[in-house]
Parts: sequence; C-alpha cells; structure tokens
Amino acid sequence: MTLSALIIDDEQLARDELKYLLEEVGGVDVLALGSNGIEAVDLIEEHHPDLVFLDVQMPGLDGFAVIQRLMDLNRKKALAGHEVDPLPQIVFATAYDQYAVRAFDVNAVDYLLKPFDRNRVSQAVERVKGRMAGGAPEGANGAPPETQIDTLLRLLNRPQGTAQPAKLIVQAQNRLLLVGQTEICYAAIDEGVIRVVTQNIEGHSKCRTLEELLDLLDPAIFWRAHRGFVVNINHIREVVPWFKSSYQLRMDDKHQTEIPVSRAQTRRLKELFNL
Repeated sequence: MTLSALIIDDEQLARDELKYLLEEVGGVDVLALGSNGIEAVDLIEEHHPDLVFLDVQMPGLDGFAVIQRLMDLNRKKALAGHEVDPLPQIVFATAYDQYAVRAFDVNAVDYLLKPFDRNRVSQAVERVKGRMAGGAPEGANGAPPETQIDTLLRLLNRPQGTAQPAKLIVQAQNRLLLVGQTEICYAAIDEGVIRVVTQNIEGHSKCRTLEELLDLLDPAIFWRAHRGFVVNINHIREVVPWFKSSYQLRMDDKHQTEIPVSRAQTRRLKELFNL
C-alpha cells in the first residue's frame, strides 16, 4: 500500500528532512509541501491525501486550528447536503511540547518529535498503513478520528494563561490533604485509581485519569514517563540503565520507587538529562 501524503511545516529544513526520511522509508508518495496552516487547509481540500504530517506550532493558523478548520468545513458541507470528505490521517510534529505530547498519548493521532528519527517516522507510517488496511479509520480506543480529534482539541484549547492550582487535594485515609505540586514525587494509576506519592505521604487523587490529573499539573516539571506513571522531574534521584537500551527512574520518595520509561519516551529522557 502506497500512501499519499502532505508535509506542512513552517521550517524548510524540517520539511526537507521529513521528505528525505519518507523517501528512505518508502511507501509514501509526497504530493506537496506547505509552509503554514492556510496552505495546509487548501492543499488538503485540493489533494485529499491519506496522510498529513502537520506541524503543531506555526504562525497564524497552527496545527490544531487546521484540524478545527477542516472539521468546520465538513460540518458546513453536511448541513448543505453535500458529500463530506473524510479527514486524513494526521501525524503531528512537535518540538518538546510536553502538553501536546500528553494529549497525543490519549488519542489515536500519532506524533513525531523534532528532530525527526527515521525509525520513529517508519513506525508512524506503518501505524497509518495498518489502520487503513483494517478498513476503518479508527484509533486504538475504537473511536472515529473526528471524535478523537474533538477530544484532543478540548484538551488543548484551554485558554492561554490559565494557571494550574498551586496545591492539589489528596485523600489519605479519611483526610483530605492539600499538597503542593512541588512536593509530589510521582503519580501512578492502577485499576482506575490514581495514587499520588510525596516524600512524606501517599494518598489518592479524585481525578479519574492521568490525563485529567496532568491538566492540573505544571507541564514544566511533570512528565508522563510511562503510560501508567507521571513523574516530577525534580524528584528523580537516579536514571538506571535497564534491558535492551531501556531505562528506569529511581525516585526520591521514601521507598526509592523505580519507574519504567516507555520506549516512546526514551528520547525525551535523553533530552531532559543530556544522556
């Protein structure tokens, strides 16, 4: 299966690099390159590609605004009784935007971190091919892409300047404690219950998911190192090399808890600590 694709990025070097990597990976026919969000909408409407590599941060109309614009156009077409074009598969590109990466982690939309890595580009392409070969443009949780993108937009469209609360409520036994964010070592989810651990106490959050908890935490210091764990990078005591080039984090809580780093987050770990 050969995918038709567009590359939209405001940096020429990023466009050229990604196009080169896609040529190496193979199986992708790049139809056109665009440098901003307006071009992205026009090119998608013109070419109807299978896949769009879309930069998150662009002047004027950013990557999320492009998706919103396409969804608005589809809604207008539907109301007018016209045929609605399915949204292409979207692979977002981002440079160290932790909040965006968290949002992608709970949606079926894939993402690439800059600078691009050939193996990661290949994985994204294979993921899209597998999804399309399955006959339904659905994500990992079975929701149609429009529904997932709606969720992603809700996560990301928090008003600019909205501050996270300085303290969070943590339930420890029968007490509701106010815990400062800087005190939290890590949070973990197990069977739907979120455990919050500091150096002195351990309790539970009222949040239902780690994504909901992350919305309350400062993205400058909290990082989702693994699907089941969020860590405060200032409470990492040691980075422990593990099997097959993987790592674990030894935290500075009283148990010196060891937390795995997912393969998808290994690059981010190396960037954080210059490994």
